[in-house]
Amino acid sequence: MALSTHTTPSGFVLPSIHAAKPFFTQQPNSATQKTVSDNWTRLILSYARHRKLFTLRVEDATDDKSEWDEVLRNPRIQRRLRPSHLAAILSSMVAANQAMYEPPNQTSSVLLFWRSPEEWAQVLYDWANSTGHLNTIMTFYEIVEPPVPSPLEGLPLPILRKAISVLTKSARAQVIAVADGEGVRFLPGAPGR
Repeated sequence: MALSTHTTPSGFVLPSIHAAKPFFTQQPNSATQKTVSDNWTRLILSYARHRKLFTLRVEDATDDKSEWDEVLRNPRIQRRLRPSHLAAILSSMVAANQAMYEPPNQTSSVLLFWRSPEEWAQVLYDWANSTGHLNTIMTFYEIVEPPVPSPLEGLPLPILRKAISVLTKSARAQVIAVADGEGVRFLPGAPGR
């Protein structure tokens, strides 16, 4: 089978390397394995962004009903990424700050940073500014579960906290204790700081 791109049912275009059998196998040569892992990382982050997915678990490699199945498996060449290979890829993503283990103290589930915490911080601040929420205290829940569509809808709280931390360090946000838990006040500041 010639290596070619393929469009999944969700509309994501898989790169031609996804049609290569060795792509689904851990490579004994460390330099080759690094290249394979780097390609998997790009693929995982691109797919996560396309589908707005935040969580990837090692068990997704064996679950035919997983929202990751169309990427972690290629039935055209009868290949599937093995859980041990996915675990190694996730470990390298965490080491490169492209993911974080969630919940902490385990190594089988990650939150993916298809946007860096700094990029999420800018998205968050731009959203607060464009929706008139500067100098307003908002709960974390109001941010991730807004009444109208938002780029922050469904954002996991650990990623939101990282974005708010970036804004806090640049004096564009202040974390506030509120009755319902945690809140944040967005402060006027220079955009893109």
